[in-house]
Amino acid sequence: MMVYCGLHCDGCPIHLATIETDLIRKQAMREDIVRQCATEYGIDIQLRDVTDCDGCTAETGRLFSGCRNCNIRNCARERGLDNCAHCSDYPCEKLDSIFGQEPDAKARLDSIHQALA
Repeated sequence: MMVYCGLHCDGCPIHLATIETDLIRKQAMREDIVRQCATEYGIDIQLRDVTDCDGCTAETGRLFSGCRNCNIRNCARERGLDNCAHCSDYPCEKLDSIFGQEPDAKARLDSIHQALA
């Protein structure tokens, strides 16, 4: 599932932990997420902050706090967009940090944006 910014939840460690059925493995995955957030993104979260997440476009209410507070997600939802490629302001500065870390997200959105033109 592709979300607003072009990322895919299928590879997201938080989503993978959400769908994990083995509780011991799920706990280990969540511990890894805490470490990864600190080392790769400089985000200090606690284990209790790693909640189930069905993706930022889902309407289930199960959403990781980092996704819930994402300015890209909030902007796309306010504008009623399927994803950022559908925005008249695409690309914008809000996407710079995602595109810097995840160039595949940019490629996905660029492809959709070009198809819409």
